[in-house]
Amino acid sequence: MRTRLPAAAAIAFVAMVALSAQNAPRDVDLIVTGGTVVTVDAAGRVIENGAVAIDGADIAAVDTAAAIAKQFRGRETIDASGQIVLPGLINTHTHAPMVLYRGLADDLPLMEWLNNYIFPAESKTVSPEFVRAGTRLAALEMIESGTTTFADMYYFEEEIARETRSAGLRGVLGQTVIQFPVADAKTPADALARAETFINEFKGDPLITPAVAPHAIYTLDGPTLRAARALSKRHDVPTLIHLAESRDETKVAEERRASSPVAYLEGLGFLGPGVVGAHGVWVSDTDIQVLKMRNVGISHNPESNMKTASGVAPIPKYLRAGVSIGLGTDGAASNNDLDMFEAMRIAALLAKHDSSDPSTLSARTVLEMATIRGARALGMDGRIGSLEPRKRADLITVSVSGARQTPMYDPISHLVYVIHGDDVRNTVVNGKVLMRDRNVLTLDPTAVIAEAQSWAAKVRAAVKPPATSR
Repeated sequence: MRTRLPAAAAIAFVAMVALSAQNAPRDVDLIVTGGTVVTVDAAGRVIENGAVAIDGADIAAVDTAAAIAKQFRGRETIDASGQIVLPGLINTHTHAPMVLYRGLADDLPLMEWLNNYIFPAESKTVSPEFVRAGTRLAALEMIESGTTTFADMYYFEEEIARETRSAGLRGVLGQTVIQFPVADAKTPADALARAETFINEFKGDPLITPAVAPHAIYTLDGPTLRAARALSKRHDVPTLIHLAESRDETKVAEERRASSPVAYLEGLGFLGPGVVGAHGVWVSDTDIQVLKMRNVGISHNPESNMKTASGVAPIPKYLRAGVSIGLGTDGAASNNDLDMFEAMRIAALLAKHDSSDPSTLSARTVLEMATIRGARALGMDGRIGSLEPRKRADLITVSVSGARQTPMYDPISHLVYVIHGDDVRNTVVNGKVLMRDRNVLTLDPTAVIAEAQSWAAKVRAAVKPPATSR
């Protein structure tokens, strides 16, 4: 004989089952748990024994490990115990394939380095195959050292985009426009046509943001600079340009218009939202105000600027003016690596040395330049740069359990002054694990390095390095 529950009991039972289902942890794709989570959000939250829940390409929640465990159940888990969890680093200026010229010519002024060694080397060796091999090597180095987004300027940028996407990295990638014949374009008009084709192929891609990259005012005339900027505006994509990097560049601007590089570009109607200027060393207070007014982003590249003796960018003035400023490595031919942790440390120390003030450029500000401020300079701070719900799941974890990292009183201090790129343990971009416990999953490191070595032999055969660097 079947026993029926009274109506009230049945309703209560159903409600209890529904409540239990409602309170059950929700399945998500990945949980990174157990580490010290440095969010770099607006509140500057640092969560001891924290966790990040990732669903698809997005961050679902950031909280304590206990709170995340109550709300979510991960199909995959990364144990970040003894590690710091932070947003993936954003390199706002580099030339990825130039890793194949690493150490080719050192200890030279910028213009001598470019005109006597780099431009000739590129004329003899750059090809789609070269670019693919160099990008794979750069992607491997970036994944291993914690960079998840990079802004690039080079030739055959479509090849860079394909390799970047295959490796799982995020890129703001600019097809270079330059006045003289280069490997992928004989004229500026050819380069602009290539840039438009490139934009059309990759616009809307979840990982690749196409851009136009007019090289610099000293390698382009006014009409070409205007045309490059107009192309960017027409397609609503970024414009990447070297800006006020050296004294020689300021001489070009003075000769053309008796003005600074910034004033020269302003006179052309070039400056505006979406423009990212790399370096920004030789600028006046008036220039800085113009850059702020035009909402131009700046990429600070302290290591490259120091190595080529190009000068010291006035970073404190930029920050006081409210200019969006990120951090970059420049290409490995002038740095000579893509380690953003090294760039952070050098940026902080250089500013203190230059100002004779140890409080200049705090560790927190430098970390922001490598994350959320860099995202803002690229116009991407709504999607990346901090660990917050609904942002893209770009994050890394770094080990802090070794002798060099012990003791740790302040995780932000450690990230800027202690951590190296090879302390990175895990790298996640767009919710996909690219490196787990130092094992890169999207590239074959042995094959990538072997291919790079074979290209190094070809470069060595084609280009005679300067005797001064030996």
